[in-house]
Amino acid sequence: MSEIAEQRKKIIKEVIKRLHAGASPEEVKEKFKHVLEGTSQEDIAKIEQELVREGMPREEVRRLCDVHLAVFSEQLEKRKLQVPLKHPVGILMEEHKIMLQLAEKLNTIAEKVYDAKNAGSVSEDLPHLEHISHDFTDSEKHYLREENVLFPLLEKHGITEPPAIMWMEHDKIRGVKKQLRSLVEKRDTISFQDLKGQLSETAKTLGEFLSSHFFKENNILFPAAMQVVTSEEWEEAKKEFNEIGYCCFTPSTATALVQAKEVERAKAEGVLQFETGVLLKEELEAILNALPVDITFVDANDQVRYYSEGGKRIFVRTKVVIGRKVQLCHPQRSIHIVNKIVESFKSGKKDVAEFWIQKEGRLIHIRYFAVRDKNRRYLGTMEVTQDITDIKKIEGERRLLDWKD
Repeated sequence: MSEIAEQRKKIIKEVIKRLHAGASPEEVKEKFKHVLEGTSQEDIAKIEQELVREGMPREEVRRLCDVHLAVFSEQLEKRKLQVPLKHPVGILMEEHKIMLQLAEKLNTIAEKVYDAKNAGSVSEDLPHLEHISHDFTDSEKHYLREENVLFPLLEKHGITEPPAIMWMEHDKIRGVKKQLRSLVEKRDTISFQDLKGQLSETAKTLGEFLSSHFFKENNILFPAAMQVVTSEEWEEAKKEFNEIGYCCFTPSTATALVQAKEVERAKAEGVLQFETGVLLKEELEAILNALPVDITFVDANDQVRYYSEGGKRIFVRTKVVIGRKVQLCHPQRSIHIVNKIVESFKSGKKDVAEFWIQKEGRLIHIRYFAVRDKNRRYLGTMEVTQDITDIKKIEGERRLLDWKD
């Protein structure tokens, strides 16, 4: 980095620290106008990252992002990102536009309901809430593509804090979407007065969250990604996007232009010798994929090294995750638990950790196993995830001789 660029970076950090201390955006903007004109999106992303390293809480940086953008927005608008619709970032930005339109429709209905005297006067509007809520629920694929493809690519290039902050915001948006879904489902069982108030508040909160979040991604995160991610990596990202899937409202022009899934790689010839037998690599891979569980292996350095691809996975995995630190694969709120589990395995204190959750009406059993060699040296952790809903229903017996083709 040149001496001029380094000096600009120091000044920008000073700008953000002054904002943190309570200075008004207009005051700062005027004083540092000459410096702000040369500030890139990548600069802002990296400076915020350094502030976290220096001790500023991540949540505080997230909260201040809106203030930062108030100062930098004028310069960012001059360098607005133009990306082809077929590009992964182009698809994400187009989905942003559609979700903001959905939020506007939701707010319009909420205002109409709020002003109505009774449910009968808005009977034609209320059914639209079901469609809007469905679309927002289906927008989960948008966030999964960012978290499992885009964020790992940025982390690979040294940009780690901005994705972490955006993931925090994803979880907040998920919470509001869940409130909307719950409200729509119970709209006929609560009083119209309660519906008016709750719908108005939820619509307002969701609209504000999305507007702020998408502006940050469109003007900071995505431009930074375009500067550091290579064309080869974007091509791979297209394939990973396809594997995760798209939202029901993603424009067909975007998905049609994205390349189809990569043809399965040629099966390697080679023999793996075990103490209890011999397998071809392709046989071992097929066996692991045929298991009625999802497997992910994290090595002794906490890096993801392998995951199985059998049928429909319970939790999304993409090839970009290989080599990624396991701590970066979890939301911020649960990282401390992940670290505790891994440390207990490394120390030999524990060998198993298990949990079970409800997901879309199914009971999911999640187990972590310490993987050790013959001398009990820690080699890594294996995550095994299984849908046990139907297994719990089994009663009596069904013997081998009872099987029918």
